[in-house]
Amino acid sequence: MARPDLLTPLFRSLSSFSGVGPKLDALLNKFFNVAKGQEAIAQDVLMHMPSQTIDRRKQVSIAKAYLGEIVTLELYIDSHQPPPKNRPSMPHRVFAHDESGEISLVFFRTHGNWVEKLLPIGSTRYVCGEIGFFNGAKQITHPDYVLAPDKLDTLPLIEPVYPLTQGLSSKALRKLILQVIERLPDLPEWINKKRLEENHWSSFTDAMRAVHTPNSPQEAELTAPARMRLAYDEYLAGQITLQIIRSTLIKKKGVAREFNGQLTDKLLKALPFTLTQGQHTAISEIMADLGKEDRMSRLLQGDVGSGKTIVALMAMVAVVETGAQAAIMAPTEILATQHYKTLKPLCDAIGLNIILLMGKQKVAVRKPALVGIKDGSINIIVGTHALFQADVEFNNLGLSVVDEQHKFGVYQRLALSEKGKNADLLVMTATPIPRSLVLTHFGDMEVSTLKEKPSGRQPIDTAVLPIKEYTRVVARLKNRIEAGAQAFWVCPLVEQSEILDLVSAQDRYNELKKIFGDKVALVHGRMKAKEKQEIMERFIGNEIKILVATTVIEVGVDVPNASIMIIEHSERFGLAQLHQLRGRVGRGTERSACLLLYKEPLSETANARLQTIKQTEDGFEIAKKDLELRGEGDVLGTRQSGMPGYNLAVPDVHRHLLEKAHADAKNIIANNPSLSGAEGEAVRILLYLFRKELAIPLIRAG
Repeated sequence: MARPDLLTPLFRSLSSFSGVGPKLDALLNKFFNVAKGQEAIAQDVLMHMPSQTIDRRKQVSIAKAYLGEIVTLELYIDSHQPPPKNRPSMPHRVFAHDESGEISLVFFRTHGNWVEKLLPIGSTRYVCGEIGFFNGAKQITHPDYVLAPDKLDTLPLIEPVYPLTQGLSSKALRKLILQVIERLPDLPEWINKKRLEENHWSSFTDAMRAVHTPNSPQEAELTAPARMRLAYDEYLAGQITLQIIRSTLIKKKGVAREFNGQLTDKLLKALPFTLTQGQHTAISEIMADLGKEDRMSRLLQGDVGSGKTIVALMAMVAVVETGAQAAIMAPTEILATQHYKTLKPLCDAIGLNIILLMGKQKVAVRKPALVGIKDGSINIIVGTHALFQADVEFNNLGLSVVDEQHKFGVYQRLALSEKGKNADLLVMTATPIPRSLVLTHFGDMEVSTLKEKPSGRQPIDTAVLPIKEYTRVVARLKNRIEAGAQAFWVCPLVEQSEILDLVSAQDRYNELKKIFGDKVALVHGRMKAKEKQEIMERFIGNEIKILVATTVIEVGVDVPNASIMIIEHSERFGLAQLHQLRGRVGRGTERSACLLLYKEPLSETANARLQTIKQTEDGFEIAKKDLELRGEGDVLGTRQSGMPGYNLAVPDVHRHLLEKAHADAKNIIANNPSLSGAEGEAVRILLYLFRKELAIPLIRAG
């Protein structure tokens, strides 16, 4: 189905609007982060929400205009005092009065005589701005509006203020927004009547008008009915998309698998440790799902080092026991290789064929792998997103395991599950996720949680120190390295940035090399996969004692002998990231330490983050605190990974609407799976409006 004609005005390119020339068009494309080869459209502007509103209704005399107030004054212009020619940094002052007193208007960096033209001596002008004081006298610096009496009706009395970028003026953006609002069509209603009435919500179009052209500041507030309605619409579009994807994943019946225990029992005996109670419970929940006809869609969440990989292996081996294949997909080549190395000895011990499949492999390795996957002689496949490339054909894929799911988009997850017509889906994450986020990012998945760590895991001593203690830190590190320890040293950047005063990984590596020589190596995301792999192998093999790295090592790297983690500029990392990085140590028998180095002065939020990490190793506690400090969009790295970040909804304010949107989305898809008829058409318009059209082809026909 093509996009409904009704929405055409909102999908017009911004370059076709009045006042948008090539320069502004290029700026808007950049501002709205438009993909290469595409253009910013009216919908981008419509969904760009104001951050506050300014009330310009206060029209008073100079005597009654008080410090810090935004007022509109009717002034008589007396004289001009331009800056002396040899002192261009001095302001241009304009002196004016009304019957109650005097005021000056101040303009900095004025070129030409535009101020004289704007405020001619002897004329009357309406001037709007914030009242300030200088040398005991009232002034307005850079008035927002200066209008001739016959133009007073053009003054926006209630003016929304929008986030801007360098070069984009609020006037240019405002002009564009008003043009888009003017063309906003009346859309059919997609929200059920009961929901509208209980919340006193108007239509989508009226709500948009209330936010962009409010009659009072209250109308545009985050908690006002208009903004609540729009936040709910955004949540609803996302939840319907997830419901459609979920129904696509499970509409093809799964396979009710029957297990004989031959391989799983063998695996349990081959494990060099005993499973925790949490692992046993998660395995039971997964096995129960695999035994049902519906396709499994389960999220396995567990803290760093809680043993998710072994739970996933048990599930994969169980599926292989029934004659099918299993695949595990990781977001990076380092992590995929790590999984392969962990799983291969166990698969060898029970007689299963396992291979590693990545994007940049030699033909001599890749070709036989593809043959083995297709003919079914390979049981378990470990890989990166290379697993869903067109040339990968499975013989009978029964289970897809996706690790660190939030690093993949929903559609990539769908692409992998399509490789197996009845494949079950298990998603793993080491970022403990609150329920509201499970709904936002995963829809209706069942959740298994691993809370305790496997026995033998060592606690990690965490300390927080300013970077000026660097010399002491290096001396202490030297002693520990000489005693046989290995360390990670993590920096936030690869190369020194001119803008940010940070020590880059490259610089730190150069410094440490002077002291530790060949015992130090550097690994970062811009290196070729083969280079990275070689260095990681030398580190795992204890040839390298100190690994200087960027956050490329954040997820899943397992080096039991590494017992020291130093994180430089720790104030620049998020809580979840710090927790992930710290989880790279404490995996062996040695007591481990994590050192958080920071640059002074510390902001309040950064200090709260570092203190949280210092005080607890509980990932769930940390995730809760992260949510408080950062808000939902950042917790899963969604700003970077193309997962749902919101334009209209502010999770801290509108979180309660998510559960309602979730319930309503479920009802919509359950009652009208093909989205047919007038009600279905309204929902399709909602999906197109919020750019969720990728879900449309997945809607069941009939």
